[in-house]
Amino acid sequence: MIGESASFLEMQEHVSLVAPLNKPVLIVGERGTGKELVAARLHFLSRRWEQTFLKINCAAVSETLLEAQLFGHEAGAFTGAVKQRKGFFERADGGTLFLDELANTELSVQEKILRVIEYGEFERLGGSETLSVDVRIVAATNEDLPELARQNRFREDLLDRLAFDVITLPPLRERSEDILVLAEHFAVGMVKELGGERFSGFSDAVTASLLNYPWPGNIRELKNVIERAVYQNGEGVITNLVFNPFDSPYRLSAPGPEREAGLAASADSLAALQPSEAGSFDFKSTVKDFEIALLRRALEQNQFNQKKAAETLGLSYHQLRGYLRKYDLLG
Repeated sequence: MIGESASFLEMQEHVSLVAPLNKPVLIVGERGTGKELVAARLHFLSRRWEQTFLKINCAAVSETLLEAQLFGHEAGAFTGAVKQRKGFFERADGGTLFLDELANTELSVQEKILRVIEYGEFERLGGSETLSVDVRIVAATNEDLPELARQNRFREDLLDRLAFDVITLPPLRERSEDILVLAEHFAVGMVKELGGERFSGFSDAVTASLLNYPWPGNIRELKNVIERAVYQNGEGVITNLVFNPFDSPYRLSAPGPEREAGLAASADSLAALQPSEAGSFDFKSTVKDFEIALLRRALEQNQFNQKKAAETLGLSYHQLRGYLRKYDLLG
């Protein structure tokens, strides 16, 4: 884990403080903020560091399969279960089990997870023998679990148990001091992967773009952008970034709510245009007013989130910024 911002160092200190305790921990953060790395750090700074560290993405498997993966099954428990199989809890005995995307689990599975946390007990699917394990649970989510609990979509008693301590990861946009540090780290790694000898750095324009971009995908997105730029720019100074690899004049897309909102803004702006007294339009002035009206409406509809406004208008983030600069709307 790399960083030097105050929010990052505070999070690291939090991790180091709770790691030695034999208690469950809940990690909360947006996608791409490094929740799995934090879980690994919690394990390797604990007294269990020499024992097993297992991880499972709860959103990646169906409810039935997840239950079998977590708790194991006996032979004949379901179609295709030809022999006994140990689950993640049994295999992680003495170590740590990382449950990623826990919010996506069904209530019935949550109930069984709660029992393991409280009593260290469970049964394999299709079995009657109660098994005992000593497993530290580290869970992660990018959802608002208290709100899900209020909606009866997440068990409050499980939330209470998991929330012995909650580590909230700062998004990359709140770690501006770390953006260039991380970018250089990823660039150097990609240069080595490509067999290059040295990383030549970023141009001033690219540096400004890195610092001004909102990074909705956080560190994972930054890594992709930098590695893409390194292989596309060769061994010289990085002078160009592609934030959205799907940007293309031939892009396939289906109209969605945001695109429809943009089309509605276009229609309203066109309807508002009036000819001059001479009965003709001033073309340049009309186009300027039309574009400014579209830009302002898109920004207002998206609470002045420029990334979302760009998506509404079918523009890239940098195209939108160019229009805002053109019409002096950045202030």
